[in-house]
Amino acid sequence: MLEQLLLYLIPAEATNSCNGLIYPSSATCFTDSTPFDVHLQWFAAEDEGRTEEPTEHKLRKAREEGKVAKSVELSSALVMLFGIATLGLISSYFLKNVLSMLRFFLQHSTELDVSVDGGLMPAFYAYFFKLTLPVLLVSFLAAFLGNVMQVGFLFSAKPITPDLDRIVPRFGRFFRRALFSGEAAFNLGKTLLKVAIIFAIAFINIRSQLPKLVNAVDMHHMMAFRLVVIIAFRIVVEAALAMLVLSIPDYLFQRRQHREALKMSRQELKEERRMYEGDPLIKSRLRERMRDLLTRNMMRAVPKADVVITNPTHYSVAVEYDRLVMEAPTVTAKGVDAIALKIREIAKDNDVPLIENKPLARTLYQEVEIGDAIPEKYYEVMAIILAEVYKMAGRKVSA
Repeated sequence: MLEQLLLYLIPAEATNSCNGLIYPSSATCFTDSTPFDVHLQWFAAEDEGRTEEPTEHKLRKAREEGKVAKSVELSSALVMLFGIATLGLISSYFLKNVLSMLRFFLQHSTELDVSVDGGLMPAFYAYFFKLTLPVLLVSFLAAFLGNVMQVGFLFSAKPITPDLDRIVPRFGRFFRRALFSGEAAFNLGKTLLKVAIIFAIAFINIRSQLPKLVNAVDMHHMMAFRLVVIIAFRIVVEAALAMLVLSIPDYLFQRRQHREALKMSRQELKEERRMYEGDPLIKSRLRERMRDLLTRNMMRAVPKADVVITNPTHYSVAVEYDRLVMEAPTVTAKGVDAIALKIREIAKDNDVPLIENKPLARTLYQEVEIGDAIPEKYYEVMAIILAEVYKMAGRKVSA
């Protein structure tokens, strides 16, 4: 469309080739590597003036160091529940091995001299692993599951690394937190509630079976043993379920305490922003340097422009059009005030025509970025301007 307009206005033209604009390819980055580590184990947030919520970086760093919110009650309840469930499922296997072990040691108690040949040790280890390994494996998996449910997959040696700063805490603040804080009150209430619940569960179960327990002296010893095991098993299972329910509010409380311990002071927040976002003064200097680089590279394109459209005092926009490589006229430089003046000076020094068109100069400056073609709605007016420029220069276009 633009070519047709130009050919309509003038018969022919000879265009100049364009090498394009040169943009800055890199910029120097500045980082402030000043670290700050504050041990929060012994102090409340308000005592240290830490009133700001922790940032994502602070939370991530704490996680990498093994400082996460988790409830020990949840893991303990799962270990107890899965452990006792395993004993219930393998009770016949367990009882069979216990009786076999008793028979073995009673039969050989007078036959072997342990101090001479150590003959009982292989049997001891064999029975030990048969009785404990199933429960230990299930308990380990339960503990692993309890931690993964709370914090996900995380491995860190930081919590077990010796730290001299924790050996001599500030005892006044430590005892105030341990004895007279909200955390201390919560832990005390939690402990008392656990004792009360376990007592109630044991009382209810024993009372319901009290007549049978009284008559246990008249039962066969295996039946009496079975009765006591059933009552004990029921008490432990119900207590484990109760502890599992209690671990939910405990986990929520631990999460709240964890975020409270990671709260930051305003100074820490400023230091972190400076560390990861850069010093404001340095950032300002970098922006100024980037503007200088962009301006210098932009000015190199002005002598190659076909025309500079001006305001004439506030805006200057350099436009170049090469039919062989461009679909439409392209803005190669633009500026306002001092930069606009500089563009006009370079254009005059290199005999680039200056055309005054206030609306077009202002519109191209605001709507078109450097290196972009002008919108199609400005083709007609741009064709008229270029035709006038080519007539002034006596340039011709071959059809």
